Order: sequence, then C-alpha cells, then structure tokens
Amino acid sequence: MKKISVLIADDHALMREGLRKILSMKDSIDVAGEAQNGTEAIKMALVLNPDIILMDLNMPVTNGIEATKIIKRKNPDIKVIALTIHDQEEYLFELIKAGASGYVLKDISPDLLIQAIIGVARGESFIHPAMTTKMLTEFSRLSSLSCQKNNPMGLTRREYDVLRLVAHGDSNRSIADQLYISEKTVKNHLTNIFQKLGVEDRTQAAIQAVKNKLIAL
Repeated sequence: MKKISVLIADDHALMREGLRKILSMKDSIDVAGEAQNGTEAIKMALVLNPDIILMDLNMPVTNGIEATKIIKRKNPDIKVIALTIHDQEEYLFELIKAGASGYVLKDISPDLLIQAIIGVARGESFIHPAMTTKMLTEFSRLSSLSCQKNNPMGLTRREYDVLRLVAHGDSNRSIADQLYISEKTVKNHLTNIFQKLGVEDRTQAAIQAVKNKLIAL
C-alpha cells in the first residue's frame, strides 16, 4: 500500500517538529519534507509532488492562501489542508476559493488530524468540527441576503407564485386550481401582495411586479 506523502509548511520550527512526530507514528503516512515559508512550500511542492500539504496560513514571504493558489494552479492533484489558529469563517472561505481540501485548527487532536489527512488523500474534504456551525450560519446569512436582494418586497414563495399567475392574466379560480389551494386562500394572498407592493388592484400589482423585475413576462 502506497504511503501518503505529506509536506509540512509552517514557519515555527517547534510546530513542524511536533507535526513530524505525530505523523511519523502512522505507518501509512510519510513526511516528505518541511518548508518554513510560503515561497519555500511552493518550490518544494513542485519538486516533491506530495499527496498532501499541511499549510500554515500566516507565514512570511508568501502566506498560506497565496501559496495554496499557486500550488493548485500548477499542480491541481496536490491536496492542501490549511493548518491555522484562526477560527474566523472568512479564512475558511478564502481557503476554499483557493482550492484547499481541508481546514483544521492547530488545537486539533493528533487522531483527528491523521483522520483528516487520510480522508483528504481519499478525495474527501475535511472541516474542523469547531468551524462547521460557523460555516453553516454564514451560508444561511448569505442565502438570506441573496433572497432579500432578489425579492426586496418580502414576498413569500406562495405569494410570488400567485403574483406570477396574476401577471399572466389568470383568474382566482384558475390560480386556485393550478396551485391546489382554495379561492379564499388566493384572495388572502392577494391582500398580502397588494399591501407589500403598495397597490390596490391586480393590474397595479402586475405592473409593479414587472417594473421591479419580480417576474418576467
């Protein structure tokens, strides 16, 4: 079975030594080399062609994010696992955009670090458990902002469906049949739509919908 070759990139000698000792305990992992800054990591990566790079983010000369971008551009097959003290989601998103396959904090347990390396070598992604909740919260926030931008009037999904059919000239009965709801429910939706759009009738609602690009005719 081929060993997983790992390049350690960190500007602290003690950190590199500690990582080497941890990884050498696993027979399936081989430490191919050590780099003490981002520029050195790039050069060594292209020469050694490791399976995995444990990449510190804050390194001199070239930081870990820029080094990751360059390495992934020159050799997409090399997997990068960011190793950092930062638990801010902006660092995580920057690394994902740069092409990293994993993101671990430096307080990670040795066993979990080895699991991350083995998983990433198999083609999986790994996010430190402490970052998962933050990541999901941020995705939810961005999704909400996008929804607000695309739907500034605050219409619900069902109200949007009703408005779309109104703009196409459908009657309340036709709308009710198509959406599998009662005519009374359609009327309630229309009342809410008129209020949100600041209009008084169906024609004005349709005009506002097209004007604000809520629907396309």
